Amino acid sequence: MDAVRVALLREVLAGTEWPAAARRFAGVLRTAAGHRPGGLLLVGTEAYEPWHLAAHLVDEAAWAGRPGLAPTLVRHRVRAGAPSHLAVGLGRLEAAGRGETLLVVAPAAPGAEVLERVHGARRAGATVLALEGGEPEVRGLAHEALTVPGSAEIDLDTVQHLVSAAAGENGVPGPRGGTGRRRFRDRLSRLADRLTAPPPEPW
Repeated sequence: MDAVRVALLREVLAGTEWPAAARRFAGVLRTAAGHRPGGLLLVGTEAYEPWHLAAHLVDEAAWAGRPGLAPTLVRHRVRAGAPSHLAVGLGRLEAAGRGETLLVVAPAAPGAEVLERVHGARRAGATVLALEGGEPEVRGLAHEALTVPGSAEIDLDTVQHLVSAAAGENGVPGPRGGTGRRRFRDRLSRLADRLTAPPPEPW
């Protein structure tokens, strides 16, 4: 979702809790992820893989000059021959520990295997954040959670757009081809051209 659509979405949702809640959660994510590349792990459920959120966070990380926001997508099933950025399986959660952040996106219960690994990562010192649809077990494992129940005005996918956009705010723009800093107008134009449709699924 491009910057124009995010602005329109925020306008439509003005007067509800969601713009402020998304910014608050994004601030926690930005702080927890820090500036170190590779420290943010993103995992969903077996039925729901948050690859779209991963793609948007990569864009926001580049814009804001915060490489720590670019996540490693942890997948339930890794296909043979998958490129390296799509070949990280659940075993990566077992290696998570202090200094790393685990973002769980769970519209529904993620299953015992994921919960056990997330619990282990938290015990090892990782910060656990959750975007979830009302799952008490997920919320109980998270240091910070944003819950989007089925009765909400918007769905979890829409909240992910708000969070990813807010995560890149208040950052210093990164260099663009070594020619200086990227201006907001440049970013707006680039996103309007490239993100008018969702990216293709990564398989």
